[in-house]
Parts: sequence; structure tokens; C-alpha cells
Amino acid sequence: MEVRIENTPSAAVNNEPAQCFVAIELSKSSWVVGFQTPLATQTSRYQVKACDAKALLDLIDRVRARVARELGRPVEVMSCFEAGYDGFWLHRVLEAHGIRNHVLDPASLQVNRRARQPKTDRIDADRMVRALIRKLRGEPEACSVVCVPSPEQEDAKRLHRERGRLIAERVAHVNRIKGLCATQGIYDYQPMCSDRLERLEKLRTGDGRALPIRLKAEIVREIKRLELILEMIETVEADRDRIFKDKKSTHLNADKIKMLAKLKAIGPEFSTTLVGEVFYREFANRRQVGSYVGLASSPFCSGSLDRDQGISKAGNPKARTMMIELAWTWLRLQPDSALSCWFRQRVGNLKGRPRRIAIVAMARKLLVALWRYLQTGVIPTGAELKA
Repeated sequence: MEVRIENTPSAAVNNEPAQCFVAIELSKSSWVVGFQTPLATQTSRYQVKACDAKALLDLIDRVRARVARELGRPVEVMSCFEAGYDGFWLHRVLEAHGIRNHVLDPASLQVNRRARQPKTDRIDADRMVRALIRKLRGEPEACSVVCVPSPEQEDAKRLHRERGRLIAERVAHVNRIKGLCATQGIYDYQPMCSDRLERLEKLRTGDGRALPIRLKAEIVREIKRLELILEMIETVEADRDRIFKDKKSTHLNADKIKMLAKLKAIGPEFSTTLVGEVFYREFANRRQVGSYVGLASSPFCSGSLDRDQGISKAGNPKARTMMIELAWTWLRLQPDSALSCWFRQRVGNLKGRPRRIAIVAMARKLLVALWRYLQTGVIPTGAELKA
């Protein structure tokens, strides 16, 4: 498919800027840069060294100068690249250089699924150029553009994300230690106890022997790793709790975090994660809120078929997991709220799958209620504040 940008006489007379589209296919070794200009019907491709922003800007300036010289008109450059491993630093460099950049969602780019298709950086650059042109011409289904956070917004997410990774490492070390003990018939050893090393010395295998020397040494090393992880978790949680204790906290979202934590059932981890992942953004309506977390419905209506496929799961997975956990906590600690009453009326005494389905619907309703609470200050119906 070829995309050609025509230069109409009226545009030339009015001295309107010509448009030059740039797609950057990023990789660790080199960047493939595709240009679509009014001077050619096909995409021109160049290659620059990876992470060399100066070389990329020089290349764009050369192409822009050549197009402006040929057409005798100013040139407006619009670029794009896929969101991924390289983050958003390049977006900020391009914007600072006067280039309108768009960070595209890779999953939104349309591909031919009819048969096995070749995939190269050159093909990807061509596809991104075409998608960008269609998007800017008013075709919303061409691709999705990522909302780029500011450096401060990115930095505000570090605490709860680092804690999540540390918790996962802690679980891995605990399970490894328990697994090693289970191979010797020991099932009651708890690595999280403060006297873990003293208790290790007293362990005996299922047949009454002391732990083998090398196995014991491996468990000791695992315990040392576990203790290091526990120390890091304590440090991160202290930084997180400082947001609540310090009245003049410099955290970007301190006010929203403190406001959310006033509600019963919402503690420091819930509030920092939800604000850092969801509520730092602006949403136009409740549908956008649910869609961002992947809790919006996915209807299937074709001919005589009309059913719901469940939630889309296309949003932020960390926030979606946190909302499901918060919904269960909300049921216990806010039993008189309107949402808890709705859940009990809908589910009744049912167990198993119906409750799991209903809790997802409640999580979506709760997310919208919390969003309205932070936007307008209206407390969710029937909810209680902490004393």
C-alpha cells in the first residue's frame, strides 16, 4: 500500500507548511528511520546508530531542509515510534526539538492475519508511517497513541512498583527454602520468623538425621538473600509511609494519596498504587476509567447472537489486580456501603464462580466511585471515613 501526500495549488499559495512524516523503528543495535515526504510516493529509509539522538535529529533536519528547498515552503515534521523498552526519553528529545511526536501502542497497529507474514524493521517502519498518516487524517481506528507521562509522573510510580518486585522476590526465596526443607521431610519451618537461623540449627529430617552439610549451606545463603530483600522492603515502605507523615511531602500525588487513604479499607499500599497507576491521569467519563484498567465490558453482537464476553483485560494489569483485591477488602471493612449491599443482594448465599464474577463488577463500580471521590470530594454512598 502506497500513501502519497498531494500538494494542492491553494496550499502552496497560502504558504501552508508541508507535512513530513517520520517513523522510527527502535532496537538495541540500530534505528531504522522511515520518511514519507511530498517529494516521493514511497517511504525513504535511513539507518542511524541506536540511542544516538543527535544523529537522528541531524537526519531529520537534513530531510526537512531538502523538502523546504524543493517546495519553497516551511515543513512541519511529525514523527512516531512504538512504546516499549526504550521508554519516553526520545519523545521528550523530539518534542524539545520542535517535532510533533506520537508514541504508538504496538498492539493497536493493524496487521494482516490471513497467513504468515514477513517481519523486518523496514516493514515495521513502513507500517508505522501509514498508521500515523491515517491517524492524523482523522481515522481513530488506525492506531492508538500512548499518553506520555511527565518525568515527575514516571518517578512517582517507582515506590509501589519496586515494592511489588521485592515482594515477588521474597515469595520466591521463601518458597525455595520451604521446597528444600520438604525434600527432607520438613514441613513446619517458617523462613519469615525472626529466629529463622536459630530454628534452622535444630531441624531434623524426616528420618531423624541432621540436615546435610551442603543443603544446609544452600538454605543459609537463601536466608541471607531473603534478609536482604526484607531490609529493602522495609526501606521502601518507610519512604512510602513518609508521604502520610510529612505534611509538606514533595511527592507529586501526595494530596490524592492522603485523601484516598482517609476511607476505611484503603491503606498506604492501596492508595499509593491506585493513585500512581490510575488516578494521576485525567479521564473524561467513567467508561474511560473502566477501560484504562481493563474492567470495561466486551459485548459480542452479530446477527442473532448477542452476549457479553466479559471484561476486556486490555488495561493496566497492576491496577486491575489491585482493584479486585480492594473489592474483597471493601466487603469486609465497609459492609454498610451501597456497593457492599449491592453485592450481597446480587450474589446472596452463592459461592464460587458467581461471586468471582460479581466481584469484578463491584471492582469496576468501586473504581468509578473512588475516581468521583477524588474529583469532586463526594464520599461513596454509605462509606465510612477513618476515625
